[in-house]
Amino acid sequence: MSALGAMEAGPGSGPGPGSGSGPGGSLFRPLSAEDGEQQPAEIESLCMNCFRNGVTRLLLTRIPFFKEIIVSSFSCDSCSWSNTEIQSAGRIQEQGVCYTLAVTSCQDMNREVVKTDCATARIPELDFEIPAFTQKGVLTTIEGIIDRAVAGLEQDQPVRRATDEEVAKKIDEFIVKLRQLKEMNSPFTFIIDDPSGNSFVENPHAPRRDDALVVTHYRRTPQQAAMLGLEGEEVDAKPPDAAEDLRDEVLQFNTNCPECNAPANTNMKLVQIPHFKEVIIMATNCDSCGHRTNEVKSGGAIEPQGTRITLWITDPSDMTRDILKSETCSVEIPELEFELGMGALGGKFTTLEGLLKDIRDLVERNPFTLGDSSTPSRTGKLQEFIGKLQEIIDGKTKAHFIMDDPAGNSYLQNVYAPEEDPELRVERYERSFEQNEDLGLNDMKTEGYEPEAASGR
Repeated sequence: MSALGAMEAGPGSGPGPGSGSGPGGSLFRPLSAEDGEQQPAEIESLCMNCFRNGVTRLLLTRIPFFKEIIVSSFSCDSCSWSNTEIQSAGRIQEQGVCYTLAVTSCQDMNREVVKTDCATARIPELDFEIPAFTQKGVLTTIEGIIDRAVAGLEQDQPVRRATDEEVAKKIDEFIVKLRQLKEMNSPFTFIIDDPSGNSFVENPHAPRRDDALVVTHYRRTPQQAAMLGLEGEEVDAKPPDAAEDLRDEVLQFNTNCPECNAPANTNMKLVQIPHFKEVIIMATNCDSCGHRTNEVKSGGAIEPQGTRITLWITDPSDMTRDILKSETCSVEIPELEFELGMGALGGKFTTLEGLLKDIRDLVERNPFTLGDSSTPSRTGKLQEFIGKLQEIIDGKTKAHFIMDDPAGNSYLQNVYAPEEDPELRVERYERSFEQNEDLGLNDMKTEGYEPEAASGR
């Protein structure tokens, strides 16, 4: 069942172990063969084969390490036709994700891929694209996606040869090109773009950086949000002094728990960090399952320069330093050959120990690294990595901890403030064109736009 559930599931978006659906009346129950309460709902529905009535059974369940799913099974007693589908019932991520992989070897063809139904797959070298919502979500490999595309093109070829021989010939030639990709005569680029953020391409070198794989998180466009059925957010105008009032007030708004999907409350407050700037802290507490989460957003503008913070960890007391990691900040530990990219773990206001434990949990809870999908050799390497990371947390090993934030909105506490910290180095640098592009600054015009707008009217 876990393999089937993965067809519709994206990594890292489901509950971790122990996050059961408590007594709060959640519709989704953990997958358990001994759970007597987990009974499918039966609905009488029309058979699309014989147009008589059959029975559809719906089971709302939760797959460990993935997310909530809906298992539907239809059977018709009249014509014996049956059909089974799995649909994702999990939450759409806050940002979309785009994976760009340079496929250069046969090993790359065996990389595991989670492709949701709203993801678009492309191979630019062949000008080939699988549009969103044309296929069901699937857990497969890059080779499997190519095989599935070939099977889909070959399906109607006999009819095309009879009706339009020229079009059928061109499709045959294109099928040959797709099959040649599997022979790896030349490298190519594989791109999967998912506005929901639930697709995934395996990194066989995890937790180390994969130079062949580029992961980009982005904000959805209004068209992509509409495609996913998300309503646009309307921002109400605030009076000029509204920001002053917010500093002394805790705002509360309704939302759904990311674990059990039950109604919950999210608290939001502006907080001033000493020797730094204002940040917005949002905390969600679910009364149904007890799940708690917090997220930090920068309360100020993007800094003129990027910030690179390097801490030489020499003492267990360094673990108690306050740390603010923004969404645009990447983390690096050179001694472990570890790098955490932008967007991973989101924004956090915690201690150094808390952030390192979050990194450890991120590796342990990924089913593609330590789950059933991993190989013994990879599991051994990751267990060794987790052991070395734990030694750093316990203060037994010295290491460098590097934070690189192009937006300049991250912070690591200086325990000697306002004096200099001998173990802490803060560097300011000019952002590259690519970093400005990721932050959306290259196309941003802040001066001289008012006359152009007036002349346009």
